[in-house]
Amino acid sequence: MKAALPSRRKFITQTSIAVAGVTLLGLNSAFRLPGSRAEAITVQQIIDLILKEGGLSPIPGTVDTLKSGSADMVVTEIVTTMFATIEVIEQTAKLGANFIIAHEPTFYNHTDDKEFVKNNPVMQQKVDLLNKYKITIWRCHDYIHSIKPDVIGYGVLKKAGWLPYYKGGTTVEIPKESLRQVVQHLKTTLNIAHVRVIGNLDQPCEKLTVIPGAAGAKWHLAAVINDKPDVLIIGELSEWETAEFIRNANEEGRKVALIVLGHSVSEEPGMEYFVEWLQPKLPGMKITHIASGDPFTWM
Repeated sequence: MKAALPSRRKFITQTSIAVAGVTLLGLNSAFRLPGSRAEAITVQQIIDLILKEGGLSPIPGTVDTLKSGSADMVVTEIVTTMFATIEVIEQTAKLGANFIIAHEPTFYNHTDDKEFVKNNPVMQQKVDLLNKYKITIWRCHDYIHSIKPDVIGYGVLKKAGWLPYYKGGTTVEIPKESLRQVVQHLKTTLNIAHVRVIGNLDQPCEKLTVIPGAAGAKWHLAAVINDKPDVLIIGELSEWETAEFIRNANEEGRKVALIVLGHSVSEEPGMEYFVEWLQPKLPGMKITHIASGDPFTWM
């Protein structure tokens, strides 16, 4: 889902990391899908297929690179997830899968720079585990958001049951409900235990702007100013930016609520839906979604 708002690319740090899987090498004769079982197919060929089917061109400086493994590895099965956690890696190995498509970083920083903090034993143990299981990880962030409609946003709306109200962009208009009801609906449909809210819980809501993940304050503020929603629904925020803007807006008499879902749980439905998007394009390949889940315990 994309609106006429500041581009998501503005929030992507340019990196000199070599781009993996975005050269569109072409689907050569080794990549045949007879419909029952695929011939041997490599990581690179699957990445090329995603870009081709998504109508995408290579993005300069993208963070969508290989984080482990190799582009010429023959793929047994695919796993999609938000974060390639230790648990997700272990479950992937148990499935017999060897290719993880993760939406977010593997090594705790935007560009997956392994020198981000030197002598990092947590990172090294993860690297060793990936090498042990011979698992390749490819981050699919910039590209999946560039597919039209945005696969992540579309998957969230699908899971929430709001596709009948979707007309493009990031805003939907639903039958009138209280903010309290919208919150409960999201907790139930997206299976979220707790959310954070700013606003009057009895406030009527019809127009919702939904921006999962961590798009950043500039996008959040522009969405509220331009779309004028009753409620802004996001994944993650800087409290001193978006939260304070919403608080001040309400103090000034503007009735706009904020629902903060949490980063991982807000975009996980998109990676779940990605299986539906990709599976028909790889009919002989088993593709499984493994939810990385909410890392927090609420006290």
